[in-house]
Amino acid sequence: MMNMLKRPLAKAHLPVLLLALSGCTLMPDYLQPSAPVAPSWPFAVSAENKGPSIAELGWQDFFKSPELRALIAKGLANNRDLRIAALNIDVARAQYRVQRSDLLPDIKAGGSLSRARTPQTTSSTGSAQINSTYTANVSTTAFEIDLFGRLRSLNEAAMQEYLATDEARNSVQISLIAEIANAYLQLLADRAQQQLAQQTLQAQQDSYDISQRRFNEGIGSQLDLSQARTLLETARVDSITYARIVQQDRNALDLLVGAQVQDNELAGVFEQADQFVSTLQAGLPSDLLLNRPDIRQAEHSLKAANANIGAARAAFFPTISLTASGGTAGTELSQLFGAGSGLWTFVPQITLPLFSGGRNVANLDIAELRKNIAVASYEKAIQSAFRDVANALVARETLDDELAAQQQLVNANDESYRLAQARYEQGVSGYLDVLDARRNMYGAQQQLISRRLAMLENYIALYAALGGGQLDKAPSLAAPPAAPLAAP
Repeated sequence: MMNMLKRPLAKAHLPVLLLALSGCTLMPDYLQPSAPVAPSWPFAVSAENKGPSIAELGWQDFFKSPELRALIAKGLANNRDLRIAALNIDVARAQYRVQRSDLLPDIKAGGSLSRARTPQTTSSTGSAQINSTYTANVSTTAFEIDLFGRLRSLNEAAMQEYLATDEARNSVQISLIAEIANAYLQLLADRAQQQLAQQTLQAQQDSYDISQRRFNEGIGSQLDLSQARTLLETARVDSITYARIVQQDRNALDLLVGAQVQDNELAGVFEQADQFVSTLQAGLPSDLLLNRPDIRQAEHSLKAANANIGAARAAFFPTISLTASGGTAGTELSQLFGAGSGLWTFVPQITLPLFSGGRNVANLDIAELRKNIAVASYEKAIQSAFRDVANALVARETLDDELAAQQQLVNANDESYRLAQARYEQGVSGYLDVLDARRNMYGAQQQLISRRLAMLENYIALYAALGGGQLDKAPSLAAPPAAPLAAP
């Protein structure tokens, strides 16, 4: 049998009594895999961008906007995906309690009445007889004495799966917070784009009216009038388009929040980044192991797979079960609890696997392969987290400069437009110069809004990639799982 195990079970030949007294299992010792990433980020993080550690900030501290904080709180209370994740925790908790109950005997109380008629032809007295038997007992059936830790291994696996489900809920919460924040900022950005388009539409309408009067007076040309109308209609199309987009943004936000968002909850103004979020300190890659719930979830799944190996190993050893009952019996109900009516049964049973067609070996191979898969999943979770943070940090190093440069470009285009308009009014240049300057200024203003949104989204991405800070605990109607039972 030991050759069949093909695994390091050098101590498996120790006496059963020693195993029972020590309360050990056949689970392998858990060793946390080393993180398959560099010990530091692939570039230096600028000192001026550093801020509080993610572990020090809850989402209420990271997001500065009161309107955004209110929407996030509303979403945490109403979002259906988060509610499903919380209910999955209750399911995992209940499954753990079911598995844990196998460590205790299932005790039942019962009573019975049996009547039998013996015909005259077979009766020992020569006449028909009716016999009655009343019984009352307390019993346990096939209670497994967990000498080799099979049940305790399964109990540990169920506990780790519960903890993994809890971390999965934390991941959903972080994603939900980030999605609500991004949807809110996207709505504000598109609303700013709509306002810009409306302002441009009004300005171009005034410019077109001037061109129309100049054409009617014989001062302007048909070309100038057509060019003025080009930008006017472009702004009109953008205004209509962004009106649709803003409404779609509201619908998306309603879905994330889980309730209809009111107008007074969207009172934010899309301006500087420091009005919405705080800066964060990236820390070290090793911090992700503590902060990222998806990594902790993968590790709990790995521990569950490790525990299942112990259960698969225990299948090679004898199984000892106990069936016992005690109670009273009598031929009359009045005799049921009288003197001399006691009865009991005690049936210990031991089962030793001799031949299973390779099933136990295959189950052990499956358990170990699943552990190897869990190790790879854990390592991939770490690598994915490292990539997410590294990408966010790379973007953070450049987005601030890009935004500042874009603001300078807007200022330069505004000056160019002002000069082109003055030259046109003085008759020095044609309206085409005004049209080009206005088009460039409009495009630069649109890009300024987009770059500001990209910078804010990057801050939120970094917040989520670093682990999301301190999280709210999931509400639950179920009781928390009890600690694992000690070995019998």
